[in-house]
Amino acid sequence: METFFPMLQSSAYKVTSPATIEYNCIAWAAGDTETWWWPDPFDQYFWPSGILREETMDAFVKAFEFLGYTICRDANCETGYEKVAIYAKIDGRPTHAARQIDSEKWTSKIGSLEDIEHGINSLSGDIYGEPIVYMKRPKR
Repeated sequence: METFFPMLQSSAYKVTSPATIEYNCIAWAAGDTETWWWPDPFDQYFWPSGILREETMDAFVKAFEFLGYTICRDANCETGYEKVAIYAKIDGRPTHAARQIDSEKWTSKIGSLEDIEHGINSLSGDIYGEPIVYMKRPKR
């Protein structure tokens, strides 16, 4: 994994579950461990009803708004809220989502690989780009 995400080498990340193809990072950030989420145009994967099936930041934001999230300013932990971060490449195309655990740790599903705990910028780079949009909702 460190080959694909070199910034993990200098971070205190840890693997928290085995690899599986049952769900992906978007599903994991959304709290779903049974379904693969992606806005593919052929309806192969789950995507919330009524949201355009396109790989745009607007579509990803709307998918998390469907779950009760609203855009917020940053990755800082806020008492009473849970947060997600949506990563994107330089062209603005979303690539990944992570869910906040606490003030320093986030959790991600790495494609069909494992779930990991990591720092918010530990996955930044060529594959996922950077965390661009942060969203929050009241803890459930």
